[in-house]
Amino acid sequence: MRLRARFATACLAALVTSGGSVAHAQDAVYRCLSEDGVPLFTNVPGDRRCTVFLQAPRREAQASPARATRAALTDRRSRHPAADRRQEFDEHVLAAAKQHDVEPALIHAVISAESAYNPKATSGKGARGLMQLIPETGARYGAKDLLDPKQNIDAGTRYLKDLMAMFGQDLRLAVAAYNAGEGAVLRYGTIPPYAETRAYVPRVLAYYRRYRDASAAAQSRVQRASRPS
Repeated sequence: MRLRARFATACLAALVTSGGSVAHAQDAVYRCLSEDGVPLFTNVPGDRRCTVFLQAPRREAQASPARATRAALTDRRSRHPAADRRQEFDEHVLAAAKQHDVEPALIHAVISAESAYNPKATSGKGARGLMQLIPETGARYGAKDLLDPKQNIDAGTRYLKDLMAMFGQDLRLAVAAYNAGEGAVLRYGTIPPYAETRAYVPRVLAYYRRYRDASAAAQSRVQRASRPS
């Protein structure tokens, strides 16, 4: 599966750097599902059910981060989102994580960095809700109201899953693409040299490790408590 994802990434990189016109089907990137449910990315849709994933290569100016809320990056409160705010949306996070096979810790990490758990957050460039999705991305994943926490989390989680598949399960690149756009990461082949993205990636990863470790510690305590004395 990793080889398949790497091949897809290589194909996407070739498409992004080719600079072709989007008037042709070959200049769009399609997300298709294989018979075993694995997402595949191609510029030539086959017989499988396919949807447009990336419509056109992004110019560098357009690929600059549009999804992260600036307030979430500068507000001191966003550095340590309160536990009660996380718990308020934990039901939706766990449901999306289970349905789409994405770690809850990663979803919580993105929400922490993007909106600090403000479901009404809106950026100057139109990103909305807990996971700061732009309307085009929300529509791609069927979210009609990005200010609705359940819809926002579900769409954002599906987007994260696709980014992980696109970049061969490389968490750093997937997180970078969430912030800067798929086209920018494909063009540079690494984390793009944007100051905000370079700060965003370690921030999300720090949240991710914190939440993952806390979850593991909690599970360990439950297991110890359930053992007969």
